[in-house]
Amino acid sequence: MVQIRDTEGLTRAAARGNLDEVRRILEEYRLHPDTVNRFGRTALQVMMMGNSGVARLLLEKGANPNLQDEGGIAPIHDAARSGFVDTLRVLVEYGASVNVADRYGALPIHLAIREGHHEAVEFLAPLSDLRHANASGQTPVDVARVYHQPDMIRLLFDHIRS
Repeated sequence: MVQIRDTEGLTRAAARGNLDEVRRILEEYRLHPDTVNRFGRTALQVMMMGNSGVARLLLEKGANPNLQDEGGIAPIHDAARSGFVDTLRVLVEYGASVNVADRYGALPIHLAIREGHHEAVEFLAPLSDLRHANASGQTPVDVARVYHQPDMIRLLFDHIRS
């Protein structure tokens, strides 16, 4: 039987970005990577988003890239909000949907635009539903306007037209 300390150790190691410790815990305790900690969160949901190696390992071991928390946040939302393009690439490679909405209707691209992560927007734009409106009725172009991102507006229009 898996003890709480084992699942806590996995999520702690993932949150710190400690690839070797994540690997050791998964193998030693034979945990499924979607095992939740006492807060109901998986290692992929709490991982250090800038560590694409941890993401790849968890996904290789069977983590669900589209698992959402109670707020509708999936790991791809966190990676987009933080601007970690390498992690976005890994998540998409393993089946993460770029068109999953959080409880506010925001797609990952909405969050990347809001935070000013141009490279993340460049990656997400050709894959995203650019006509999708969040709960406030804003499409990605609208969000770019609100946050005064003229380069992103042009980029988005180029993808809408193509």
